[in-house]
Amino acid sequence: MDASLLVSLSGVEPRTLDRCADLAAELDARGVPLSMLFTPSAGDGSRRVTEWMRDRVCRGDAVLLHGYDRRVRAEFASLRAHEARLRLIAATAALEREGLHTDAFAPPRWRISREGRDALRQHGFTVCAEESAVRDLRRDVAVRSRVHGFTGCRQATETVRCFALVLSAARAARRGGLVRLGVAASDLGRPGRRQAFLDAVDVALEHGACGRTYLTASPARLAAAP
Repeated sequence: MDASLLVSLSGVEPRTLDRCADLAAELDARGVPLSMLFTPSAGDGSRRVTEWMRDRVCRGDAVLLHGYDRRVRAEFASLRAHEARLRLIAATAALEREGLHTDAFAPPRWRISREGRDALRQHGFTVCAEESAVRDLRRDVAVRSRVHGFTGCRQATETVRCFALVLSAARAARRGGLVRLGVAASDLGRPGRRQAFLDAVDVALEHGACGRTYLTASPARLAAAP
């Protein structure tokens, strides 16, 4: 089975927008769409950023809701159903005020509770991108695939981590299924990390991966493939 390459970007703010636009241009040249993670309480809500996101959606990129309050780490990892529903209502309303719409969710730190998933279903979300799997909430089908990125990467180990990222992308592409690469806008300000991330995209493409978004790569279809 051919691999699907999913590239996600978080931390889009006015001060990081130029480097985010640069990454998007690099991906355009490679024919790879971008999945943009939106957090209403962050700088994502500025007019300049949301206008850029709307333009990217028109070009074939996708928006995923990425929690509600950036100040709370792993915000949905342990929420009970009632609180999860309240946060989703507020986050969805904020997203729509910016002229953006999505039925895909990527929880902060990629972690979400079972009750959080139930709240997503109740609010019409169809995809949940988690740390080790992408879940189709309508069919309750999950495809196992870990997000590869620089989370927890210290400067002292940066060279090794960059090399490991490229190797991980190559291995995942050879296996088929989903190849998930995630980067924060802050990482793009470090030349070594930026280049390693693009190298990981390139090696996945060289091994036959096809660029898609979390909205166009169907977990149900992938799970049913031989």
